[in-house]
Amino acid sequence: MATAAVMQLVDKGEMLPLMEEFYTIQGEGYHKGTAAYFIRVGGCDVGCHWCDVKESWNAETHPPTAIESIAKNAATYSDTIVVTGGEPLMWDMGPLTTALKSRNLNTHIETSGAYPLTGEWDWICLSPKKNKLPQEEVYAVADELKVIVYNKHDFVFAEEQAAKVGQDCILYLQPEWSVREKMVPLIVDFVMQNPQWKISLQTHKYLNIP
Repeated sequence: MATAAVMQLVDKGEMLPLMEEFYTIQGEGYHKGTAAYFIRVGGCDVGCHWCDVKESWNAETHPPTAIESIAKNAATYSDTIVVTGGEPLMWDMGPLTTALKSRNLNTHIETSGAYPLTGEWDWICLSPKKNKLPQEEVYAVADELKVIVYNKHDFVFAEEQAAKVGQDCILYLQPEWSVREKMVPLIVDFVMQNPQWKISLQTHKYLNIP
């Protein structure tokens, strides 16, 4: 159990519940194929039933870690840093991105957008979820919209979400991994009929890397 003093630092974003950090290849979206250092922050109440990192949901199971330590580790591996979760915007990302930026690192975030945007980001991947929709402010600044397709209704949801982002935001449809064989043909047909969309695949799973 973290002390009250530690929790105050977490509330300020000076420490974060760190689930894991690792150097790998970005497998999804616009930057797929790029070497990147991932910082996975614990804590999420969005609750997607198909989430493949449900162990990230309970922030209390992940040790509060000083952001300076996180940033120092990141800088030894890559200049592209991806902050993901869980839902990282549950926490104040300002101190972390300041620490990363002071080391001249590129900051990327993967978020549902369900919480107010904090931090300074070079790339914002917005992956909205039906059960806890993004904040309006996040739509406006998203560089990439990535909608996970689990069933046919997700195409309707994707179009609703695309109507809310900026005109320069890149649109991606990504099959949920467990139903990929069923959904990929539907996504292919949809993208061919709606070429403003692109297909994102979880290439890291095909490559069997983290």
